[in-house]
Amino acid sequence: MPLTGEATAVLVDILFYVFATLLVAGALGVITARNPVYSALFLVFAFINSAGIWLLAEAEFLAIVLVLVYVGAVMVLFLFVVMMLDINLTELRRGFTRFAWLGWLTALALIAEIMTVVWTRGLAGVDLSRGFVPEPAGFSNTRALGQVLYTRYAYPFELAAVLLVVAIVAAIALTLRHRPGLKSQDISRQVAVRAEDRVRLVKMAAEKRS
Repeated sequence: MPLTGEATAVLVDILFYVFATLLVAGALGVITARNPVYSALFLVFAFINSAGIWLLAEAEFLAIVLVLVYVGAVMVLFLFVVMMLDINLTELRRGFTRFAWLGWLTALALIAEIMTVVWTRGLAGVDLSRGFVPEPAGFSNTRALGQVLYTRYAYPFELAAVLLVVAIVAAIALTLRHRPGLKSQDISRQVAVRAEDRVRLVKMAAEKRS
């Protein structure tokens, strides 16, 4: 039995609040988890719930990209970086309280920026009781997103790509720091080596069989 329009709207509202609650819980787990690996797993959980909200908003392309790209690729890279950095958890916990004030100031600055954007853009008067507005049957959110992304926001898109490349290079540079017991290659010595330094030919007199 198909659901009526009112029943569908109620079901969408219920799913939205469920996904939103789980998303907030996952976000809190990201910043409160003591283990960096657990923090990354909480971030995966938050991404999955964000994808559910995108599905409710009929943005299927964004939901699929969020799961395939961020959960399936970016988070794997995050875990590799966390494991390669060999973070000293004892030292990290020791410095948490010392820099807690900086974290609180950063959080307050972000909240102030978000509230400023909402106030200046006039988003405070948005009617939240209407929920998600359904799109027509032939609407393609992938095409609409591509048109906006590669025309209006082409330069910010390229800038984000450059920042990601810089972040990757920085992560690789952090893994190459000197640690006790770390073995590294000396490329110049490997290239300058000669064959006679590696191979020694020994001439031996032939022995007679008894």
